[in-house]
Amino acid sequence: MPLGTIRTTVAKTGQVDQKWIHVDATDQVLGRLAVKIARVLMGKHKPSYTAHVDTGDFVVVTNVEKLAISAKKLDSQSYARYSYYPGGYKETPMRTVFERRPHRVLEEAVRRMMPKNALGRRMLTKLKVYRGDTHPHAAQLPVAWAF
Repeated sequence: MPLGTIRTTVAKTGQVDQKWIHVDATDQVLGRLAVKIARVLMGKHKPSYTAHVDTGDFVVVTNVEKLAISAKKLDSQSYARYSYYPGGYKETPMRTVFERRPHRVLEEAVRRMMPKNALGRRMLTKLKVYRGDTHPHAAQLPVAWAF
């Protein structure tokens, strides 16, 4: 091999070491937390990141009901859905969604930051969001993630 040749390692699907990370969402800003979670799910925090391989880690988020969201955003942002029937377009304000299902707000924010393809949908299944302090993933020994 001649001098000066650069070698690049490409991650392979079965050879990626995926860890479990625990995030406490207490007093975290929604968008800033979603960006950090999306980077970990995609694996961009690792030197072995490969765009076409799922190199990311699993993320367990607790205390999602204590997220910091401004009152202006709670009132101005809404979530739209369409049933594909005439008159089937509906919008739900963020305040209503956050009061009923706070995990959906974080999941939707992270989903919108992920790649829009089959790999992105597969990466999103590694996000586990729970209300309160407890979660059923203690056996995986998630490492606490500090910012």
